[in-house]
Amino acid sequence: MNDDSIRQHPSDAFIEEVRARFPTEREVDAVLTRKMHRRNGPSFQAVALETLVDGTQRLITDQLRYPVRIADARWLSGGASKLQMVFNLHWRGTESDGQTQVVTPMVLRMEPAASVTESSRRREFEVIRAVEGTVPVPHAYWMDPEAQFLPYPAMVYGFAAGTAKPSHDAGKVTGLGQNYGPELRAKLAPQFIDYLARIHNLPIGAPPVLASFDRPEVGSNVSVIRQVNAARRIWEEDRIEEEPVMAVVYKWLIRNAPPIDHVSIVHADYRSGNFLFDEAKGEITAWLDWEGAVLGDRHQDLTYAALPIFQHYAEDGETILVSGMMPEAELYAAYEKASGLPVDPTRIRYFGVFNRYLVSVLLLAASTRAARGAATHQDVLLNHVAGMGYLALSDLRSFFRSATA
Repeated sequence: MNDDSIRQHPSDAFIEEVRARFPTEREVDAVLTRKMHRRNGPSFQAVALETLVDGTQRLITDQLRYPVRIADARWLSGGASKLQMVFNLHWRGTESDGQTQVVTPMVLRMEPAASVTESSRRREFEVIRAVEGTVPVPHAYWMDPEAQFLPYPAMVYGFAAGTAKPSHDAGKVTGLGQNYGPELRAKLAPQFIDYLARIHNLPIGAPPVLASFDRPEVGSNVSVIRQVNAARRIWEEDRIEEEPVMAVVYKWLIRNAPPIDHVSIVHADYRSGNFLFDEAKGEITAWLDWEGAVLGDRHQDLTYAALPIFQHYAEDGETILVSGMMPEAELYAAYEKASGLPVDPTRIRYFGVFNRYLVSVLLLAASTRAARGAATHQDVLLNHVAGMGYLALSDLRSFFRSATA
C-alpha cells in the first residue's frame, strides 16, 4: 500500500503504531482511534432528517423515562464540522408540575462520518455544563456519546438566539476576517475580553466535574506535550503528503513546552465567529463551539484569537484588529486588567507557534482527508478551507523563524 492508502484504509497495526508514538489524553485517544477504525467502515451516506428526529426522540425519552414529542425539525446551517438540527421539544420541562406540557426550542449537534475537528461530545457536554452561569452558553441537556440512539455521537442543547455575523459583513465564511464596524466593535470588544477572563479564572472543581479531561499539574509541562502530540497524531493519521516544516516545528514544540503556571479551562477556538450576539443591543448572547476545549494554559486562547486568519485592518487601513476587536497588544493589556493574570511573552511566542501548527494540521490534513474521502456533508466547504492550508503553512514558517531567531 502507498502512503495515502495506508491512511485512507488504516490497518490495526498502523493505528496502534501512531497511538504509541504520540500519547495524548485518554478521551482524545479514544476519539481519534474511533475515527481511524471508522474509515474502514461504510462510506458516508447523507443522514435523513427523519432519522435524526427518531433517534433524538428515543434518546430524550430514555433519559426522561416518559414519552416526548419532537416537532418543527429542520436543518441548522453554519459551522464547518458538525451536523445540526433545530427542533421544538414538547415535554414536561425541568420545573413543571409533572403534567403540564411545555415547548422548548433545542438543537441536536452530531458528528458526521469525518470532520475537520474530530472531537468528543462527552467533553463538549461537560465543559458547557462547567461554564454555564459564568459565560452565556446554551444549556446542555443530554448526550449520546457512544451513538447508542443516533448514527454518530451527539448531544442536545438549548437553542441560542443571535447572529454570528453583522448584517453589513454577512458574505464571509463566519469569523474569517469578520468586520464588526466601529460602533458594534466598541460594544463587543469589552465583552470579548471579559468573558475570556471569566473562563480562565473559573475554578476547575473536583471530579466528576470535567471527568473526561486529564488534569494538568501546575509546574509540569506534561499536559502541553499531550496537546502537541494530539496535533501531531492527527497529522500522521490524516495528511495527504509530508511537509518537512511540520516535523521541525513538532520537535521544537516538544523541547520547549512550558510548564503550566495556572490551570484554566481553555476554549481553544475563542475568536470572532464563535459567539452569537444581538446586533441591535451589541450584546453577546452565547459562546459556541466548545468541542476542542482543554484544561491548560490561558495563552493558548489569547494567541488563537490573534491568528492572522481572524484579523482585518481597521478603518484607517493600517491598524490590525485581532478577531475584529482591537490591536494585539491592546488585547493582551485589557486581558491582564480584566483577569488579574499575567501575560507572559515567552508563552505568547510558544502558543503562537503551537496554534499556527494546529491550524496547519486541521487545514492541510484533517480537512483535506475528510473532503478527499467525501466523508462529510460539508465536503464543498472543507475543500475551500483545505485550500487555505498552504497560506497557514507559510504563516507558520514565517512566525516560527521569527519566534526562534
